[in-house]
Amino acid sequence: MMRKLLLLLLMPLAVLTAQAQSNDYNMVIELNNGTTITLGANDVRNLTFNGDALSISGNTIEDIIAALATKADKSEIEELRALINQFKDVVSKKTITVNGVSFKMVKVFGGTFQMGATSEQVSDSDSDERPVHYVSLSDYWIGETEVTQALWQAVMGSNPSEFTGDSQRPVENVSWNDCQTFIQTLNELTGMSFRLPTEAEWEFAARGGNSSQGYKYAGSNTVDNVAWYYFNSYALGSSSPDYGTHPVATKSPNELGLYDMSGNVWEWCQDWYGSYSSSAQTDPVGPSSGSNRLRRGGSWNSNARNCRVAYRNYGTPSSRDNSRGLRLAF
Repeated sequence: MMRKLLLLLLMPLAVLTAQAQSNDYNMVIELNNGTTITLGANDVRNLTFNGDALSISGNTIEDIIAALATKADKSEIEELRALINQFKDVVSKKTITVNGVSFKMVKVFGGTFQMGATSEQVSDSDSDERPVHYVSLSDYWIGETEVTQALWQAVMGSNPSEFTGDSQRPVENVSWNDCQTFIQTLNELTGMSFRLPTEAEWEFAARGGNSSQGYKYAGSNTVDNVAWYYFNSYALGSSSPDYGTHPVATKSPNELGLYDMSGNVWEWCQDWYGSYSSSAQTDPVGPSSGSNRLRRGGSWNSNARNCRVAYRNYGTPSSRDNSRGLRLAF
């Protein structure tokens, strides 16, 4: 059994506001035999054992445990697993507060994945989801939820949404251009560099990043588990209280703890819409010009196939309706 355990957070839990930000801390575990394990804050892959760096293949909990298992006592592994899991939840999330409204950003550790109509998507896929191609991404952050009406109101002073009554519903009826204005104002308030996710970043996050289980939808092969979509929203008719959007984070999250990446509202991406290439890409940003901007994820009035993680949709930058919203990235 573990006789002595010391958990040190060298700085307080990271909370970002327009005035301050901090996330410079580490986790130190001291075992009964004097062994010290340090887990890096800015990248959990910075793992040391008695001061020596360990080789680690990825950033999941199982990757960390596998690296530690070569050194640590087997009887201590499960307790280590729980502690590291708790710490990783802390270092991989930031809370930002703007004019009294808080929201969370989730760190997505970089990796390589197959983008497009992969095997679990093929039966429902469209031609523009092909060819499947490899994409490598650097680390980035993405919103835990879609931007809520409360946050839009706090930043812009108004709410353009059609489905009101609960400020935790996602904002909708916003164009790609509207989103750029919102983001510019948010950045002025916070001193940060928010943006829309690229299409590749969006799909990697929706698939669960390096923790992906290969689901058809964002977090499940059963769309009702993770999405507000046609059959549990639109099809019920306008007289039903479930018609329209729903408060964010009321369905199950995906492998990264992200909510509503399938359904609720379409999410604008930064890229122009264009055809895929079979060549491998690193941090792609899409075509340099175009007529339509991408949106992903499906919405409350979409059928299930349009809520798949590989499905692509698009619209002109000025178009808006009650199914279009956004999710932040930086």
